[in-house]
Amino acid sequence: MPNPVITYRGTVYPWHCDHVGHMNVMWYVGKFDEATWQLFSHLGLTNSRFQNEGAGMAAVEQNLQYKRELHAGDVITVRSVVLEVKQKSIRFTHAMTNDETGEIAAITVIVGVYLDIKERRARPLPADIHERAILVCDEGFSGQVKS
Repeated sequence: MPNPVITYRGTVYPWHCDHVGHMNVMWYVGKFDEATWQLFSHLGLTNSRFQNEGAGMAAVEQNLQYKRELHAGDVITVRSVVLEVKQKSIRFTHAMTNDETGEIAAITVIVGVYLDIKERRARPLPADIHERAILVCDEGFSGQVKS
């Protein structure tokens, strides 16, 4: 992933692990969710903005690939890149790496839709957010932006 944003750093604790000693799937999703909010904040989609504008984001699609197992004590980092910006949505990816080995443990691709929270309907991304997301996308993928 060229020019990613670091959106999460943490540790795998014993209570994150399942009956066979690997980090359970719920924790991958949870750590990716935390990374998502960091990425949104980086784009200007902050909690205060959502509250002020009566808006929010909703995940409408997620694909997760598990590449390597993680165990208690592993230290991890999630790096994120915007892949695509449309009028009402952003598609982005997170890659979780084991900091000791440098190996990618999991990758997810998520599509988030910008919502009017009262009407529960998609609405266009604010112009400044759309522009910032394209810039972040351009930084990561040398102009391969679908807008």
